[in-house]
Amino acid sequence: MRRASTRPQGQGAQFVWDLLTFERMMTNQVVHLVYWAGLGIIGVGAFGVLGATVGIAIREASILGVLLALVMLAVGLLGVAAGVLLWRSFCEFYVTIFKISDDLAALRQQAEDERQGR
Repeated sequence: MRRASTRPQGQGAQFVWDLLTFERMMTNQVVHLVYWAGLGIIGVGAFGVLGATVGIAIREASILGVLLALVMLAVGLLGVAAGVLLWRSFCEFYVTIFKISDDLAALRQQAEDERQGR
């Protein structure tokens, strides 16, 4: 016996209903924009590291100042590379969580369909 659905009919109404009841997760699509925005912020940080090393090299006119700037550049770029890897891992984690959610929803729908088919 099939129960009457309380969901609204129509494509647009169904989409809004799924968003309001958290049946459809919109974060899965938004995480790509968040990823690129985060990479932009990390890129600004990389330019900051570059500017700081140039500032150190200009301020310290000796060879020791230039060596300090080169060390600062290497450490800063390693930090930026680590930041990019961590940000990518963070975003992949969220994509994985939402894909698991989608798979569980599909399994639940399949189980409900099998139950109703008997």
